[in-house]
Amino acid sequence: MTFLHMPPTRPVPGSRPIPFDHNDHYHRLLLRHLPSGGRTTFDAGCGTDRFARRLAGRGYEVDALDPSPQVAAAAESIGGGPRYRRADVTTTDLPRGHYDVITCLASLHHMPFATVTRLREALAPGGVLLVLGCYAGITRWDLVAVPANAVARAAVHVSERLRGAAPPPLQAPVRQPDMSLTDIRTEATRLLPGSQVRQLLFWRYLLTYNA
Repeated sequence: MTFLHMPPTRPVPGSRPIPFDHNDHYHRLLLRHLPSGGRTTFDAGCGTDRFARRLAGRGYEVDALDPSPQVAAAAESIGGGPRYRRADVTTTDLPRGHYDVITCLASLHHMPFATVTRLREALAPGGVLLVLGCYAGITRWDLVAVPANAVARAAVHVSERLRGAAPPPLQAPVRQPDMSLTDIRTEATRLLPGSQVRQLLFWRYLLTYNA
């Protein structure tokens, strides 16, 4: 695989900033699941690249892949950090048994769920697959998420205004998920024996799998 070194993505004129990003909210949770001694990681569907850069900041060698032309456009300038490639993870060749960590943040619902088997095969022995995913349907947790989401968005908005913070980077393309949490758990059990699926607030779940 050939990857390009790219700098952080920049805001796109006319894009609408989101004051509270549900995926960024769980970065710390994902970082707590990183294995000790890991060195290589692959971020599948890296989108705005914010998590890939957090991994690079922790000393990981990061390969990141995304089909979005916005991500590819950032390759116009050369910079340090993760190595990026514009490609489709469902068809591109991945090195078998190579990565200590593979992450997939809010992108698995953009592809067939069975893609997790390709990611599994790219894990090194003892490697960890971390999927922060989205699910379809309404659960009791989602009723709690609505007011919590409103409070979080308001708090972040006020904080950014007080600090005079710049608008957040480009938001990744949005697509509605079509698998319920029950379906996701069923498929994860079938395709990734021993994996765990934990429901999170803000319409997310965390799938963890150890090779």
